[in-house]
Amino acid sequence: MFAAGASLCGAVLMLAAVPSAASAAERSPVANQAVTDAIANMPAVTAARVGGDDAKTRFVMDLSQKIDIAAFALANPYRIVVDLPQVAFRLPDKIGEQGRGLVKAFRFGLIMQGGSRIVIDTKGPARVDKAFVLDAEGGQPARLVLDLSATDRASYMRAISLETRAPRTANVKQSEAPASSPADGDTRPLIVLDPGHGGIDNGAKAASGELEKDVVLHFALTLRGLLEKSGKYRIAMTRSDDTFIPLGERVRFSRAQGASLFVSLHADSLPRSEGQAEGATIYTLSENASDAEAARLAEAENKADAIAGVDLTAEPDDVANILVDLAQRETKSYSTQFARTAVGALKNTARLHKHPLKAAGFKVLTAPDVPSVLVELGYMSTKDDLKLMTTDAWQAKTAAALAHAVDTFFAPRLARGSTGAANR
Repeated sequence: MFAAGASLCGAVLMLAAVPSAASAAERSPVANQAVTDAIANMPAVTAARVGGDDAKTRFVMDLSQKIDIAAFALANPYRIVVDLPQVAFRLPDKIGEQGRGLVKAFRFGLIMQGGSRIVIDTKGPARVDKAFVLDAEGGQPARLVLDLSATDRASYMRAISLETRAPRTANVKQSEAPASSPADGDTRPLIVLDPGHGGIDNGAKAASGELEKDVVLHFALTLRGLLEKSGKYRIAMTRSDDTFIPLGERVRFSRAQGASLFVSLHADSLPRSEGQAEGATIYTLSENASDAEAARLAEAENKADAIAGVDLTAEPDDVANILVDLAQRETKSYSTQFARTAVGALKNTARLHKHPLKAAGFKVLTAPDVPSVLVELGYMSTKDDLKLMTTDAWQAKTAAALAHAVDTFFAPRLARGSTGAANR
């Protein structure tokens, strides 16, 4: 049975600073003990509280030991980001859902291996007056302290523009390199698997506590194993553990590696007010969403970077400008071809959505030269879908169907000895 992640609630995007259940399952007992020992020795956050009013607010977290921190502000929406070394967040469920004073809510989690992040949503523009860590003394633990005060938007934006320290974000070095590269003489097509979300960004959450980031990572590892076993392809993953990777980095990674196909894996959740839906859906990129549900999903997925406090204004034009990417008609044609092939392969092994082929403006699909699709495996908000997605048998069967779709898609190119990307 697939092991679900820890139960998380509401606006709090909280996670234990431990490897995912899927990646941990691949470790030996000795490695597992090493991980356990590392976690035990890791600095921990043991309590959090907020005090003050709409003029001045203090945010405090208790720590097991003193650590270094760095704080900076971002706009649209207003938020304060605090970067710190990797820590274990040992905090109660639902903490951070309700704020006080200038703090609307806060969330926290792993942002990259070796680094954690706290993101504080503020009710309006708020200046960081002080950001410091106190030593443990007088029977009190070490404490992280942020003093915030209200300010006006003009002053806030001016301060951000003068900020010289770039936010720390995950980069392609955290992403898994393929086992071999064309420089080594390996001319097999490279497929990039992209498990959605990760780290501080949990994605959708089931009512019973399962997290999208865990479900799709487990599935991606299963699919990787099948594709590698065939010996026909080189495989790379944007993440193979519980790490946050910004959307732009996922796209840049696939392009830098010269990928022949990019497959982003997700599991949707439908708000209760919008009824119920079920089954898998394959999405391609389009400036105009195929329907309202596709538009809603793309908007939700495109907020992943904001969740982790990444400044989206830094994205280069080739990633941010969907209209430019859409000019690459041949790439779009190959993406659609694979999407149709995948639907055909899945229809006999997995439940499909009533409209299984859709399109919308997903930022993660914007590589202009790499055929790309986003696969929604099912709905975390639908009991039957969730039950299937969290079983090893379903994951193995569905991964085999997608692997068959990959074989069908590449068969003509492999037959004629194609060595580059699928559209070259």
